[in-house]
Amino acid sequence: MPTSFDFPSSDGTCIRGWRGDGEGLPLVISNGLGTIPQAWPGLIGPDSGYRTVTWYYRGTFGSERPLDPSRIRVEDHVADLVALMDAEGIDRALVAGWSIGVNIAFEMAERHPDRVAGLMAVAGVPGGTFGTMGAPLRIPRRLRRPVATRTAKLFRATGGLMSPVINAIPVNDRLAWLVTHSGFMLPAAKLEVVTPMLEEFLKQDWRWYMKLAVAAADHRPMDVSFVQCPTTLVAGKWDVLTSMDDVVDTAARIPHAQITVLPGSHFLPMEYPELVATALSELAKRSDLVPA
Repeated sequence: MPTSFDFPSSDGTCIRGWRGDGEGLPLVISNGLGTIPQAWPGLIGPDSGYRTVTWYYRGTFGSERPLDPSRIRVEDHVADLVALMDAEGIDRALVAGWSIGVNIAFEMAERHPDRVAGLMAVAGVPGGTFGTMGAPLRIPRRLRRPVATRTAKLFRATGGLMSPVINAIPVNDRLAWLVTHSGFMLPAAKLEVVTPMLEEFLKQDWRWYMKLAVAAADHRPMDVSFVQCPTTLVAGKWDVLTSMDDVVDTAARIPHAQITVLPGSHFLPMEYPELVATALSELAKRSDLVPA
């Protein structure tokens, strides 16, 4: 059975980790902000072929908030990823990032290239995340970052009022159905995956959640010329939060990278779990974790 456990990060913050019950190649999931491992049904099952581990971001789902409240930058999340691998005795692994987790995955690959055997980026880009938002809504590129940043800061300021209201929303399959038909997420996502994810997601302390989001927005676009490990990027054609064009452009700047575009939204791990798993399987074959 999947197991939760605690481990210390480099600054002493107690982080809540999670390990699946599968066996095989080591895989670290660098998750989307406020999401749970179960959002990756194609990668966490006992027959997935992976020894999958992940962690919960600082101040969420049992992980402590740092004593220094400024220690919530992408660099601090990278430190938590390294501490997770150390705690689990994993020297090198495939790293699969989603959304904000892509920023962390690329930073990990730059800072600790010897520990990343392959890099998969799903619906995310290496830095400048807020500048990619709103493309399907036809928001001009020059306005995307300021609009997204101001919106997040507004929600951060009102989070204390929002949390009791959002936490009280009853979560059931009907709500999940509405979300999957909203355009923000698409009907390809199965209710048995979406409903429990929503149930946990809506329990957030929304002021803290938005504080994490604003801190992640400070992560500037990276020069990806450092990337040497096998790399795969997966984009959603109708992604409102991360422009498909920006993901494709990132892939073009990494000569050896492979790119897959799926007819989905930002929530590709839930909408197309089999295709995401296939993309990771192909990436694993290009890594040195799989004998030639």
